[in-house]
Amino acid sequence: MDDINTIYYNDFGIAFQWKRSAGKDFRRIQLVFRDTGLFVTQKELIHFSYNVQKTLDNPSVCDDCHTYEHCQKMHLVETPFGQITFAMTYTELERTLNLIEGTIFQLGLDKMLENESINFKDMP
Repeated sequence: MDDINTIYYNDFGIAFQWKRSAGKDFRRIQLVFRDTGLFVTQKELIHFSYNVQKTLDNPSVCDDCHTYEHCQKMHLVETPFGQITFAMTYTELERTLNLIEGTIFQLGLDKMLENESINFKDMP
């Protein structure tokens, strides 16, 4: 784990950025969940978040299921890459959205903290 900077993780996956090494774009985020890794820009991550949320907003449940949480029906969610679509259960979609939104939040927080500095000389 010495070659990555962890951004955010949950029980479903992890988001990180590679530390400096040959051939990597360090502004991209490596998102890993299930058996999948996506190497995305922040813009692609936001697009993916929108697609996951859209899929969660329009779920369908099997006839014998009464709640989304226990339904094992697979929902198709588009990725930022036109040729890749994931099939996920409702619970997996929720966990994926948490991973993505937590990553976006942490990136925004890091950027804000990077741009703000505390001037201790001005403090009483």
